[in-house]
Amino acid sequence: MKAPKISSIAGCAPAIAILSLQLVLWPVSPGIWISGLILGALGALLAFGMALIYRSNTVVSFAQADLGTLPATAAVCAMEAWRMPFWFALPLGVAGSVLLGAMVDLAFIRRFFAAPRLIVTVATIGVGQLLAFASIMLPGAWGLAAAIRTFPPPFEFSVAIGAVLFDANDLIALLVAPIAMIGVATYLRLSDSGVAIRAAATSPDRASLLGIPVKRLQTQVWAIAGGLAFVSTFFTAGVTGLAPGGSFSFGLLLRALAALVLGRMTNLGAIVASSLALGILQNAMERANDGALVGPVLLGIILLALTMQRRTPGRTYESAASTLTNGAGSFAMPKALQSLRPVRILRAALATSMTALALALPLFLGTASTLKAGMVVIFAIIGLSMVVLSGWAGQVSLGQMAFVGTGGAVAATAMAEHHIDPIVACLVAGCVGAVVAGLIGIPALRLSGLHLAVVSLALAAAASSALFSNAVIDFIPRGAFTRPRLLGRVSVDSPERLYYLALGCLAATGIVVSGLRSSRFGRVLIAQRDNERGASSFGIGVVATKLGAFSVSGFIASFAGGLYVLHQSAFRSSEFDPGASLLVFVAAVIGGLASPLGAVLGAVYLRGAQWLLPGNWQVLASSTGVLLVLLMMPDGLGGLWLRTRDFLLNRYVVPRYQPSHDPETERGIQE
Repeated sequence: MKAPKISSIAGCAPAIAILSLQLVLWPVSPGIWISGLILGALGALLAFGMALIYRSNTVVSFAQADLGTLPATAAVCAMEAWRMPFWFALPLGVAGSVLLGAMVDLAFIRRFFAAPRLIVTVATIGVGQLLAFASIMLPGAWGLAAAIRTFPPPFEFSVAIGAVLFDANDLIALLVAPIAMIGVATYLRLSDSGVAIRAAATSPDRASLLGIPVKRLQTQVWAIAGGLAFVSTFFTAGVTGLAPGGSFSFGLLLRALAALVLGRMTNLGAIVASSLALGILQNAMERANDGALVGPVLLGIILLALTMQRRTPGRTYESAASTLTNGAGSFAMPKALQSLRPVRILRAALATSMTALALALPLFLGTASTLKAGMVVIFAIIGLSMVVLSGWAGQVSLGQMAFVGTGGAVAATAMAEHHIDPIVACLVAGCVGAVVAGLIGIPALRLSGLHLAVVSLALAAAASSALFSNAVIDFIPRGAFTRPRLLGRVSVDSPERLYYLALGCLAATGIVVSGLRSSRFGRVLIAQRDNERGASSFGIGVVATKLGAFSVSGFIASFAGGLYVLHQSAFRSSEFDPGASLLVFVAAVIGGLASPLGAVLGAVYLRGAQWLLPGNWQVLASSTGVLLVLLMMPDGLGGLWLRTRDFLLNRYVVPRYQPSHDPETERGIQE
């Protein structure tokens, strides 16, 4: 990578545009403006660390905010419980965060050194959830309750600018943030290790051949990023407070991601300038009581920035979109084996028994358990939307629950206020979701990389804060509503009927998705996923294909959202927050994105963890689950099931038919 440049005239253009927007729509006093500048500088530290990781590892680290939140929580709790002095807690926290960053690389990231970059990115999601769980549980080690925590200034200092009073924490933050960034940039530019890090980032394989210790250098980058994340989070706690839970780190992460997009992921000068401007803008909006609009404005800024960027192929994510599973459909049973009589009998018996079990399940369950089973089925439909988008199209959506919530809002309005038939309401909701996906996907999918993941995550935040809460447009009915009759005749008020309705919709969606995979469109999806350049050379419209997959995925997710609110007979905005979207994606990875079977298994895992474990422990289950899957079986539980099937076939069926020397059978076995 090139030497970092802190200042760039071209990179200042997005920042200037953001500041112009703030001055026109949300003008504030100089004191509030400086307060936002301080928050922007602290956010720039976080974005700076993410950019370093991206430049050296070609990985978007979704664990960056949590990488700083855990040691910051430990430092603040130690200051509160043990009365640890500020000047003692700060260096200890920096040392601990540097060590934590190195440990994350050694324990997790290095294990995926030769893996596709998307797998490493998904691993950072699991690492982030694991660190978030530790941050939530950590205050209990001191006997402290969950609360918004801060710490007193280390020395007496106060200055008032207008109505805003600044103390020593503000002053130190304003000084430390630029010093830290300039220090890191100088280290990368002048030191031998910095030069080696830049060389390794440009071409890791060539650097390894030249004797450069690439892995050790990447560990240094993660350690530096950990230190920057701690400084950012720690001083943010001193300025505004450290809130418990994932909402605090998620807000920091989203603003850092927006700055990364504005800086085209690698331009450090543009990233820093954009982060400063975003901090000022967000602070001005919150002081003007327009905090609910922060998410939509960030989403609009990201979409506008992506629209203005040109398609320039680069080294990152260039081959095969770096999908999580190599070859959806690679577990398809050879036709020669499918025609064997024992195999046909076993497949028919298995299908019959599974169908009978699904149909008879409410007979063995109580009312509450039947309702839970219905929710598992609905989340299996949501999982199918992830299979189409991530498993087959090779694109990552971290905001799938935003489409589920959109469909739920449309369906709830249709059923509660207009008494429209439930199936019609769900279909209308699906169409709305497909349109929204198409509009969001146009700027995001025209560029290669993880832009869709960033956009969808921003969409989830925007929808949660502004749309689902009725903060901007008050159109979603609140409270329970009476479920309309199906086809005007059949009541669906009982848990059993809700379950069978969801089961029927799952079966219909599965048939449609399977047919889509077998069609030309499905084959084109796999082709562009495995080799985007090769598919484009054969005349395939890669962007149009991705957009079609995203629209289909949005339709399925929004349709499931309609079933969701029908099942609950109410729309609850808290169930569609960004955290729920991350859990849905993680569950899809655990289940396996290669086949529809993984959607069902992922839904069982997700909902089972939510019902069997307390709230905070659910995060532990999802984080450890995705990390174990990526380390041991990247094709998920569905792939494990299919490999078990192949083992049994090779053990008990294939040897029996080998003496026949039937050419067709042998060819199928070899395949």
